[in-house]
Amino acid sequence: MSSSSPSAVSVVSLPSLMAARRTVAQREAYRRLRWRERLTSLWAPVLIVAAALFPYMTLIAYVPPAASWAQPLMKGLGLLMVTYYVVLWVRRGILSTWFQARRAAREQLDESERALARAQAKQALAAGTGELVAEQALKVEAASVRGDADVLHGEVKLLSALTERHLGAFRKESTVELFGGVAKFLLIALVFRTACVEPYRIPSGSMLPTLHIGDFVLINKFIYGVRVPFANVVPFVILRPPARGDVVVFNNPVDTSADYIKRVVGVPGDTVELFDGVVHINGQPQARQLEAPEFVVHDLADGTWFERREALSREDLGGVSHAVLQTPTRTPRHEGPYVVPDGHVFVLGDNRDNSADSRHGLGRPGGYGEPAYVPYGHIKGKALVMWLSVSHGGLLHGLFGGTGLRVDRFFEPVR
Repeated sequence: MSSSSPSAVSVVSLPSLMAARRTVAQREAYRRLRWRERLTSLWAPVLIVAAALFPYMTLIAYVPPAASWAQPLMKGLGLLMVTYYVVLWVRRGILSTWFQARRAAREQLDESERALARAQAKQALAAGTGELVAEQALKVEAASVRGDADVLHGEVKLLSALTERHLGAFRKESTVELFGGVAKFLLIALVFRTACVEPYRIPSGSMLPTLHIGDFVLINKFIYGVRVPFANVVPFVILRPPARGDVVVFNNPVDTSADYIKRVVGVPGDTVELFDGVVHINGQPQARQLEAPEFVVHDLADGTWFERREALSREDLGGVSHAVLQTPTRTPRHEGPYVVPDGHVFVLGDNRDNSADSRHGLGRPGGYGEPAYVPYGHIKGKALVMWLSVSHGGLLHGLFGGTGLRVDRFFEPVR
């Protein structure tokens, strides 16, 4: 004689119960509703840009000449998505009653689903309750498909009352569930920022004219190896170590509360010297050509933009051509030699006479003229592309003290 065991209610989710009861016509209507909601979500233009941005970043990183045609395409897509976002935002304002009703419907459906799952998990679900809740949930869905806010509001109230009557003891989210959900979100965000991509806003003019104050750049976090946060350790290199010419974001080893962005000029074992601004690496002068003796740049001090005239040159570091600035009236001088230790890099700002870089203790108080190097473990990643620029000039700058949206800099590669 076989032993008997207490009967258990099979665990069937609310979406499964609803799916089993939909007719063919209801399934098609539900599918159209889901696609309509995806395309009218404010996240839609953001996700479209993100989906295009990752292949774009990979392309310009490994095939730099492709930026000549890829950047205009990305810029066009970005402007189109900005327009898309504005249209969706205006539409939400016009149809606010409907969107509020639909949001309430989604929240109630989620709440009913969670309550049903908790009751089943505790084997405390009365027979037929799941079917009752699923039938009313389908009525909420049907009202959503019709687009009638008043009818939808009424059906949501009925679903709430039904859930309270049959599943009231299971509606409240437990503390464990609440903190578990928050912990999962934080863990995903931490892993993404640690191993993939991180945004960074340019806070100063030390990298002019390459990067402007108010540029927002994306950092490739995995090219040099995944960095262990707070420990400032890179266990292993993934693609390659930092190279001359790379623009890197790093946690300042002198002041760990600050992140800096500079250009790598010297790698381990290099001897770096500057003669009248010309970089010499291991005794070899790096190619440099003057392009404009009085180039106008815009800097920011105490919230006010001002003009500065600098000598603009084009410099070549290991095949990486980039612009640099030098104060025309500065006194000729010799800086260095700086010998880069193992596991470190020597960094300079492109705005050479206005940068707290490796020559000057990375901003250490009283450190002017005392070298400081950046350990590999402090490097967060390589700056790849600008995704937004709110800097001097641009759209609406007259309304915001000279600060405007620099559409011309959208998706510009960082060189």
